[in-house]
Amino acid sequence: MKNLKQLKFWNFGGMYYFYFMIWALIFAFLPFWLNKTANLDTSVSGLVFSAMAITALVLEPLYGVVQDKLGLRKWLFGFVVLCLLFIGPFVQFAFIPLLEINAIFGAVVGGAYLSLCLNGGVGVVEAYIERSSRASNYEYGHVRLFGSLAGGTAAFIGGIMFVQNSYSIFWACSISAVVLGILLFVLRVDKDSYGEDNSEETDEKEEETPVTKENIMNVFKNRSFWGFCIMMIGIATMFDVFDQQFPNYFASFFNDASQGELVFSRIASVQVFLEAGFMIATPFIINKIGAKNGLIIAGAVLFVRVLGSALFTEIWMLAIWRLLAAIEMPLMLVSIMKYITGVFDVRLSATVYMLGFNFAKQVGITIFSYVMGVLYSAIGFQSGYIVMAFIILAFVIVGGLIMRSEKYYTKNSLEQHAA
Repeated sequence: MKNLKQLKFWNFGGMYYFYFMIWALIFAFLPFWLNKTANLDTSVSGLVFSAMAITALVLEPLYGVVQDKLGLRKWLFGFVVLCLLFIGPFVQFAFIPLLEINAIFGAVVGGAYLSLCLNGGVGVVEAYIERSSRASNYEYGHVRLFGSLAGGTAAFIGGIMFVQNSYSIFWACSISAVVLGILLFVLRVDKDSYGEDNSEETDEKEEETPVTKENIMNVFKNRSFWGFCIMMIGIATMFDVFDQQFPNYFASFFNDASQGELVFSRIASVQVFLEAGFMIATPFIINKIGAKNGLIIAGAVLFVRVLGSALFTEIWMLAIWRLLAAIEMPLMLVSIMKYITGVFDVRLSATVYMLGFNFAKQVGITIFSYVMGVLYSAIGFQSGYIVMAFIILAFVIVGGLIMRSEKYYTKNSLEQHAA
């Protein structure tokens, strides 16, 4: 692949790698840290994740509009990196004291800060790199696979680090943020390269035209936007909500919780390396079957994974359900980006991504993180997972019925040009 010979490709890949190294370390081990180090029960732990989601709800609409106006400029991405730099000091010196003052207050403040870096910040990172890599004529899925490789690395080394010192996870995040900042600083994207491929000439012209209020309002008039939002709650929201407490559920099947944590980290490491491999092929698959169908399949895989975790609870079976995420995640991520750029105005890709994906996702997480935390306490993980599985099924069916495929819009666009 000729991209492998280009330094810029590796720059994009490195940015994904070190950002998602941070993402994977925190989301894989934060549930353990909240339970083991902070001594929080599942309902208060759920509140941390809800606070992260609520903060993202405030940030996403603002971030989307600002990033679309900035285009290929890096200022907003730089702000996210600055927040990432202080994760280690915040958790080491501020989070526990805040929780000791008041568990709810500490959970809200901690969740809000982490959201600047993660739930809210990820939209900036994804939207910027997607637009920049598209401007450089790289396939999004091929650049994004570096994020999966980072997840595998984080899961492998994170288990060892966490067992030895639970705070080391967060200091590793700060170190990764330093490297991420350097990669962002040295990145140069040639704006004139956008649309070199003749198939992108229309996109190039659209990118050069200023975004208006009418352009933004047209997004909300599109039924596919609302179907997409519903689909994201069913897939992206419930993917994260399921993973929030699953490490503790998995570890509960071991006599020694520390052994369960270590085994889980190994399984998670295998899963994300498999995910990286599947990510290479996913763009070709989605180009063949369509982005809408890719999202529906991802939702079906998540339904099977959650229901299976409730009904078949041998450790080896739980490992299989976790490994299914290696198929689900690439299908979801690549389908999201291809659906957005295939259905909506490319000038508004960041806005649609932040609102249709991240905002909708965080609305769902705000509600379901707390609801599922309470359900886990009231009826147990297994019964809670059965409820979750059918919530997923309902959202995927409704969203799929409302969304139109990207082929519908391509056909209409061709007819308009012909007229």
